[in-house]
Amino acid sequence: MRPAPTNAPNAPTQRVLDVLHDWAEQGVLRRLDAALARFLAELCPQMPPELAVAVALLADLEGRGHTCVLLGELPQHFIALKERAATAGAPALSPDVHWPNDGERLLRECPAVYCEGEPDHGAPLIFSRERRAAPSSLDPLGGRGGRSTTLGAMEAERLYLRRYWRDENTVAARIHQRLQPEATVDAPAAAALLARLFPPADDTEVDWQKLACALALRGRFTLLTGGPGTGKTHTAARLLALLWALRSQPGALRVALAAPTGKAAARLKQSIDRELVKLAALPGVAELSQRLGPARTLHSLLGARPDTRRFARNAAQPLEVDVLLVDEASMIHLEMMAALLDALPPTARLILLGDKDQLASVEAGAVLGELCTGAQQGRYTPQTAQALQALCGDRIPQPFIDPTGPALLQRVVMLRKSHRFGGAIGQLAQAVNAGDAERAQALLQQTDGAAVRLLPVPQLLAPVFSPVSAPVAAPALVDLAVQGRDGAKGYAHYADLLRQGPTAEADWDAWAQRVLQAFDQCRVLCAVREGPWGVQALNEAIAARLDALGLLHGRGAWYAGRPVMVTRNDHDLGVLNGDVGIALPTGTQGLRGVFLQGQSLRSVSISRLADVQTAFAMTVHQSQGSEFDHTVLVLPERHAGLSRELIYTGITRARRFFTLACADMQTLHEGIQRVTQRASGLLSRIDKLPA
Repeated sequence: MRPAPTNAPNAPTQRVLDVLHDWAEQGVLRRLDAALARFLAELCPQMPPELAVAVALLADLEGRGHTCVLLGELPQHFIALKERAATAGAPALSPDVHWPNDGERLLRECPAVYCEGEPDHGAPLIFSRERRAAPSSLDPLGGRGGRSTTLGAMEAERLYLRRYWRDENTVAARIHQRLQPEATVDAPAAAALLARLFPPADDTEVDWQKLACALALRGRFTLLTGGPGTGKTHTAARLLALLWALRSQPGALRVALAAPTGKAAARLKQSIDRELVKLAALPGVAELSQRLGPARTLHSLLGARPDTRRFARNAAQPLEVDVLLVDEASMIHLEMMAALLDALPPTARLILLGDKDQLASVEAGAVLGELCTGAQQGRYTPQTAQALQALCGDRIPQPFIDPTGPALLQRVVMLRKSHRFGGAIGQLAQAVNAGDAERAQALLQQTDGAAVRLLPVPQLLAPVFSPVSAPVAAPALVDLAVQGRDGAKGYAHYADLLRQGPTAEADWDAWAQRVLQAFDQCRVLCAVREGPWGVQALNEAIAARLDALGLLHGRGAWYAGRPVMVTRNDHDLGVLNGDVGIALPTGTQGLRGVFLQGQSLRSVSISRLADVQTAFAMTVHQSQGSEFDHTVLVLPERHAGLSRELIYTGITRARRFFTLACADMQTLHEGIQRVTQRASGLLSRIDKLPA
């Protein structure tokens, strides 16, 4: 029996809270969602039942990535929630409980709600109402990359939890501050350096990389977006060399590199180092390379503490940097972006790199995607275009000029030419991004190329069964993961190297590196965790097949060759969330988890690796920031969470070979058509701040 509340809600609301509790017990909602509704109802005993449901919905939507809920969409959310409950066989809400047409009145009358613009009394819910430009007819949903031509004005009414309202305001204010014009740079020196960094090409295409560097000189905020292979880190390295050469005082520029995960941070540092070696002939680059420290995770950079969500670095204790370069920015959620911007000194430059079309962060917010709205169209003002042409000599084509372009887009550059994906993988990614499911399927079914393949559907319709009669995985899919196909490696390759062992004790490190590198040549990516097409089932099935073939002895919790992914930062051990290693025999020390970090190995006792999971298969989200020679993307049968961004992200993890395993092609078609839309007011807040 639940304890009696200290402030009992009114009877109609209490009945609703009891239903929400039952829904949470049956998995329709999270327990957190129902608990928040109850807490606020006790805080405000006269809260109407409709608002209690709205609070639970708001928490539920936050768990699915939204930072707020649009009041105009609440009636549809009520209906969808009731349908979920009916499907689960959960108790029904009274038909009288629905979001009313005068819902704003409920919010304004409730003490638990602060109405933006009025005196703030610290209420936990925020009601925001503002006028905003209507979306263009070219982009009726206001989606990412859409042209925001003004067709009139419309009301935008949003309900927030205070935490996300606060973070959204912080991000908007900090970015807006960084959009203000900077003092002019030494134009002749900058032009000469840009000419050396980006020699004229044979073609007549616009050099967006050069333009990006020129644009970055004009302010303290730069966002560089583009797909895999478009040269984001190539450009970023040249931008760092440019800023270093143009610094006002010798040795005075403090540069930091960061990324959301340990793996992404390591890859960023490797890429920047590799590009700087190519620029060694330029003055000052050798000094820059020496002074450039290791790339760090955002948690490490900001000083994460185990006992709180707050960081050691903040506005009162800012970061000691002049330039901060952050890669894989699509993975940064709203709260983290707010903390990062709050800790960044006002005079420091922030450079964000990321692919706007990738999956957004797991937690609430799609900050990079929102900031890149309109990037496809450019929308540079004539003043921006003239300034860039004067600085670097390149002219922005007329289709990318818009006299009404917003201030934010004068700091955003989209790289448009892929230097890696010129073949079938790139064409497939483009087709998915364009929503062209027919083109995507045609590319997958081609038989004259080995880069992109579709695992034949009939081979996926009969899953293997485990001893307890639960479907595990299709045999053809497990065979593909283990043996590979047409030059594309499978896991048998790393297992064979493991079985051979080092030739001598002195060669152990070199052997371990080869095993780890061989394992990273292939990866199975899943859209879901559970079920026959999920991470858990495929990890078990692949390990069992390697065991049956005598390549691994994959039994028990730990065994030689077990690949593991770290699921929680452990700074004491020197491993971070997302790091992938392998349990390797080390002679007298027994099995140890070995991780490749840059060019060096880190060895950790398996007894200390508590927060890990087997990593033959991982979710697409977990794969962000990584690349594999051969990527196998597994799509489940009919799944509501499948989206265009997830499919695109899975495809673009592949370097040379991509295989899709999909038992129902309708699933692929539906996923490509489903674009993720997360409710937010971030862009509106940036736009409405005074210039």
